[in-house]
Order: sequence, then structure tokens, then C-alpha cells
Amino acid sequence: MDHDIRVATNQAPALVGHDVVRSDRALTEAVLRHGSAEVLDSLTELGVEAGSAAAREHGLLANEYTPQLRSYDRWGNRVDEVAFHPSWHWLMERAVGYGLQAAPWESDQPHAHVRRAAGFYAWSQTEPGHGCPISMTYAAVPALRADDALAKEWTPALASTTYDPSRRPLAEKLGALAGMGMTEKQGGSDVRTNRSEARPTSVDGEYTLHGHKWFTSAPMNDVFLVLAQAPGGLTCFVLPQVLPDGSRNPFDVVRLKDKLGNRSNASSELEFHGTLVRRLGDEGRGVRTIIEMVAATRLDCVLGSASLMRRALAEASWHVAHREAFGARLADQPLMQNVIADLAVESEAATALALRLAAAVDDVHDPHEAALRRIGLPLAKFWVCKRTPAMVAEALECLGGNGYAEESGMPLLFRESPLNSIWEGSGNVNALDVLRALSREPEVRQAWIAEVGAARGEDPRLDRAVDDALALLGDTGSLEVSARRLTGAMAACLQGSLLVRFAPPEVADAFCATRLDTAYHGTFGTLPPALGSSTMRAIVERTTPVV
Repeated sequence: MDHDIRVATNQAPALVGHDVVRSDRALTEAVLRHGSAEVLDSLTELGVEAGSAAAREHGLLANEYTPQLRSYDRWGNRVDEVAFHPSWHWLMERAVGYGLQAAPWESDQPHAHVRRAAGFYAWSQTEPGHGCPISMTYAAVPALRADDALAKEWTPALASTTYDPSRRPLAEKLGALAGMGMTEKQGGSDVRTNRSEARPTSVDGEYTLHGHKWFTSAPMNDVFLVLAQAPGGLTCFVLPQVLPDGSRNPFDVVRLKDKLGNRSNASSELEFHGTLVRRLGDEGRGVRTIIEMVAATRLDCVLGSASLMRRALAEASWHVAHREAFGARLADQPLMQNVIADLAVESEAATALALRLAAAVDDVHDPHEAALRRIGLPLAKFWVCKRTPAMVAEALECLGGNGYAEESGMPLLFRESPLNSIWEGSGNVNALDVLRALSREPEVRQAWIAEVGAARGEDPRLDRAVDDALALLGDTGSLEVSARRLTGAMAACLQGSLLVRFAPPEVADAFCATRLDTAYHGTFGTLPPALGSSTMRAIVERTTPVV
């Protein structure tokens, strides 16, 4: 039979025209669980726009046309300007407009952080790179509260829902964005080895900064929290991009990093030669001051990785629902059902844990929630972010060769997938932070026990996993060398407890069988046959987007 080879058949259409929020059952259930129907309704516009063809196109363009550094103007003046493609500004304008930056800190609405977390998770599926300046702006506010005057000066602009990328003094800005600079060439995560020097001026609380930062993302932002050595030790400082008189604060953007992924976002190396800064907190208390910012960005690393998982799963489940091979739809073939169902379980576990931790931010005065947040963030940061690359790779493979082509969007997700496991402390740093919290803050152990214990007796596999994790905790002689094993076990137990209590039985059963029991075989698509084809089919149907 003749056919026109210029007309494609049996190809999945582009996944556009769907509500990214409402089509995600795990997300909507978590929002209702930790928030309210009103919170869910407030995300409708965001969800629809995130699933639009325009958002998909802007996400691809922002990564194809990467930021460009212009160090000097035509006359030879140092300007250090970073130019972005219009699609970057389109994405940023909406992220700020939807209140995904610092708006929750100024909100009087209940569940503000759950709303923001759900919105950040959903909107990041359009393009993950621009989430970096959005996240740092969100995270700056709790650190700024170490100084009441600085917090009052900057928070209203950081919480503004007006996107204003202009380079002007704070008093003239309609909205502002924040960044941070912690690491240096010689130390990386070991910030106590920092050599940048802050020299006091004659003005109380004012210093000049001399040195460098090795990795500062979003160098076009309006204000940065940086660490430097003051006379009293490592200290946190506030560095404005523009001084009150309208002049540039002198610092050089040496170059932009050529990164594996996250290419829409400008990450830079900075040098300081007398840059004016103001002290935030006491001298010698820099890590203690900025750690509040780190905690908030770690939450966004978990949300960002869960978002990548969900976007990858949505693309994979959509593809197999519209593609036939060997005489049947891929989605109807048992082995592909197993793969998609397994990916869906991984995604739902990540989403459930991320939203649970966001809810802990809303309950700021609850001691249990504070302790759970302290231990849960490094646990989730290690576990969820570490599992994302393998999950995204498997989802990409569901599309076959089509998934390996740039225009599918899957390579962008794959290149992004290792990043959140590196930023805000790599795997080892977070695992060791778990040990630090357990040894210094006994309440965090009790918070973890109480949280996983809420499902005690509901599933024997979860009960055994919790007991095994407690046994690891008791082996004090090998805690450091076993820190990754312990961290992964504790995180998986948290996920299991949430799914056993709140997810459909088939999802909880599949998770406990493959993440907590002995049935895990190292790859996705190995759910045990005992779960049954109807269980796997139900999980697949639960996760496929509806347009």
C-alpha cells in the first residue's frame, strides 16, 4: 500500500494543553492533605500555563540560547552585564508573579509554604534552570532575619510579585532577587577554609570585601549573601548589586561556567576588590547565619528533583499511551506497564516527602515539625536527589531514540538530573549532616521515630525497615562509614510511612515491596509479579496526564 513518508504516523503528540497541577494525583492529594482546597484552587492558572505549548517552547529556547557575559562596554568601561534570551525573562516573570520566590514569608494566608512548594514543583517542570534565582530569593529571607534592619530593608522587595530585572538601587526597584556566594577555589563545601577577607570601614557594620567566589549563580541578582573572613572569624555579609547612590558595587564577573546542564541559568566566578558589604549577624557566626538559607534551598533541591521526576514520568507515560509496537499499545504491554508503574512509585514517593517537608515550614512554632524539618531535609536531599538521574534515564529510554533527541526535551531533563545532588552540599555532605544532627540534637531522632511510627503495624515490611534503620543507628562504631546507608534507609522509611498512610494501597504495596523489602533488583521495571497486572495498570492510569 502506498503511503506518504512525509506524514508521520504512530508518533505520540507533544504533551501540551494539560493542567500540570490537576493531572498530578500525587501532588493534588498532598496539597489537600497538608493545605486545603482553596490552596489547590489558587494553583489552577499556574498549572494550566505550565502545561501550555508556550511554556514548553520557552523552556527549550531558554536553554538553547544561553546567557552571555559582556564584561566591558564599547568605551572600555567595566560593566559585567549578563544578557538572557527573552524566554528566560518570560519564565522568570511568571515564576515571580505566581509568588514562587519570597512571597510566602510575607503572606498572612494559611499554608503559604505548601502552596509555594506545590507551585515551585509544578512550574519547574516548564524549565528547571530559572528555579535557581527563584529558590535563592525564597531562601534568603530566613537568613536575613538575623538582622532586623536588613530584613525590613530587603524582604518587601524580595517578596514582591513584580519581576524587575533592571539594575537600579533598591529604593527604585519594583521587586528584587537574591543570590548567595559561599564556596571558593581551595575549599568547596569546606567553607571554613575560605580566604576572602572583609575589612571593617569607619561605618558600623560596613566592610569592604577582598577575594573571590568560585560558584555564584545568578550574578545579575540584586543582593547576595556571602561568607568571608572578618577579624572575628568567618562571617556572613549582605552584598548589594547597586549602591544607594545608583553606582555599581565594584565586583567582577570573571566568567560564566560551562556546565553539563542548567544551561539557561548563569553560574559565575566573582572577584572582589573593595566591594562594599554589610555584616549579617555576629562576626564568627557566618555558617550559623547562612545555614537558614541553605536549609531552605535544600528543600527546593528536593522539590526540584521531584519535579524533574514528575516531568520525566509524564513524558514517558504519555508516550507509551500513544505509541504502538509489536501489535499493541506500549501502555498495554506487561513489561512496559511494570516500568511505568515503577517510575510512578518513585515519583509519588518523592512528591509526598517533598510536600510533607514544606508543610513543616508552615508549622514554624511546632517543636516536632521543626525537628522533623532539621533531620528530614538532609535525608530527603540525599535520597531523592540521588535517585533522580537513574529515574530520569529510565523515563528517557521509554521514548526510545525519540527520547535521545534534543527536541523531545528529555536530554535537558537528563542533564539537569544530577545537579540537585551536588548543590547545597553533595551526597556525603548531607549524609554527614544527618549524623551531626543525630549526635547534637536528640529531638531530631525522636521526630523521625514519631513520623515513621505513625504507620507502625500497617505494613510488616515498613516495620522491619524501621527496625533495621534503628539498628544501624545503634552501631556507633561504624556510623561515619555507613552514613550513606543509614541516610538512605531513614529517608526511604519516611517515604514508606507517608505512602502507607496516604497513598492508594497499590502504590504503598509496590513501594514497600521494592524499596523496603528484598525484591529490589537495581533497576526500574522490576516490580514483583505477585503485585498483579491490575495493580500495575492502576498505577499507570493514575499517573498518565489527561489533556
